[in-house]
Amino acid sequence: MDQVILQMKGICKAFAGVPALCNASLELKSGEVHALLGENGAGKSTLMKILTGIYHRDGGTILFDGQEVVFDNPRQAQEAGIVIVHQELNMMHHLTVAQNLFIGREVMKYGIFTDDGAINRRARELFQLLNIDIDPTEIMGHLTVGRQQMVEIAKAISTRARVIVFDEPTAALTDAETTELFKIIRDLKSKGMGIVYISHRMDELAQITDRVTVMRDGEYVGTLVTAESSKAEIIKMMVGRTVFEAPKEKSNVPPQAPVVLSVRNLCAGFVRDVSFDLHKGEILGFAGLMGAGRTEVARALFGADPQESGEILIQGEKVQIRTPQDAVQHGIGYLSEDRKRYGLVVEKTVQENSLLAAMEKHLRGIFIDTPRNRDEAKQYVDRLRIKTPSVEQRVVTLSGGNQQKVVIAKWLIRDCDILIFDEPTRGIDVGAKSEIYALMNELVAKGKSIIMISSELPEILRMSDRVIIMSEGRRTGELSIEEASQEKIMHYATLRENETA
Repeated sequence: MDQVILQMKGICKAFAGVPALCNASLELKSGEVHALLGENGAGKSTLMKILTGIYHRDGGTILFDGQEVVFDNPRQAQEAGIVIVHQELNMMHHLTVAQNLFIGREVMKYGIFTDDGAINRRARELFQLLNIDIDPTEIMGHLTVGRQQMVEIAKAISTRARVIVFDEPTAALTDAETTELFKIIRDLKSKGMGIVYISHRMDELAQITDRVTVMRDGEYVGTLVTAESSKAEIIKMMVGRTVFEAPKEKSNVPPQAPVVLSVRNLCAGFVRDVSFDLHKGEILGFAGLMGAGRTEVARALFGADPQESGEILIQGEKVQIRTPQDAVQHGIGYLSEDRKRYGLVVEKTVQENSLLAAMEKHLRGIFIDTPRNRDEAKQYVDRLRIKTPSVEQRVVTLSGGNQQKVVIAKWLIRDCDILIFDEPTRGIDVGAKSEIYALMNELVAKGKSIIMISSELPEILRMSDRVIIMSEGRRTGELSIEEASQEKIMHYATLRENETA
């Protein structure tokens, strides 16, 4: 791990006159897993898009094997041996695994027909090399996200890549799939490949990386040897301050706080007989393993999925919630775990997205009150510290953390009393996480009530006043924050239907 295979030095890039990168740098050695870290908007993805020819740099140099290179498009970068596995996979879901692997590089029969037998054989050979157990003839859309991720990695390797960039590779993976991914990465490392690893999951660094480069506000901050660095040191480099992550020791909800929401014996899909209360000013955490049914409860409560039976009471009054419009009218806002699919219209502006849930409040007769809309959107951009050149900026251009803040602004403008936060910090850096945590605490201090679904146990323990635990579509436990621990939560999260606590 001595040979420097890639150097990016003094890279600069601006969009519409707004600097995104200024003097950004990265050095990668062969046989190295090198983490690239920074808050959302720090410039990580922009730097990697410049490396792989998606963007053109305004200044700086890229040296690959000691030779300066300029890539005009991703195909040129790929042909040189540099590929990126994006966080949001770009697959043809109706095609087979093998067809996805070799799309654009098909083996032809008689010069006009695709030789599916040949590409299936090549796919099997590739999977055997990587110890991946996937049937090349399986339809891509039938695979889990984790399996699709493995196919994307195999596709990158099939191009004879020497440098692979992984952008948030474990964001949608189970623990078992993450373990499998790490085995593959270690194997690639042993064969001399250079790996750039972008992740917001700080606990992964010690497991998989050799060095860490930190960026902040589009600039290079420094590079550390992972084994010689602490998590606190790296976080401080990322955000320029110390981020406190201790668990909550005591609930902030007064004993006499009224119940604002009651759910009784809710059944929806594979969710069965789920009951709970939510108090005014409370953050009620929902914990459980992937597929436990937490999101399904939230979607049924919000009217996004049909309820089969059960009761919902708001302020003691039974209500019927059949559609999201019903939920909003009853003062419930829902921040989906998939913000781009369900929370935003990414091609619209920050202003338009911020006002989606409260448009009727911003009409003057039959016309949109544009000046008032702009002023209110600007107010929440400032309040939430959304990094955007203006409220007219399209949401698709913002970082993940800032997109999440736009979704939050949408429900704050609507002024909902009950907010469901489903994986509120997924794919968000530690600095933005800290800001969202502070905002959630501010909301409950003002009398709002929050249901928070999270797969991160440290997040559950840091934010919740009480914790509901689910397994296999059923509520299996409830813990006060004073008695909650990771071990106790996992005990309830792994209970099967016929087991008791």
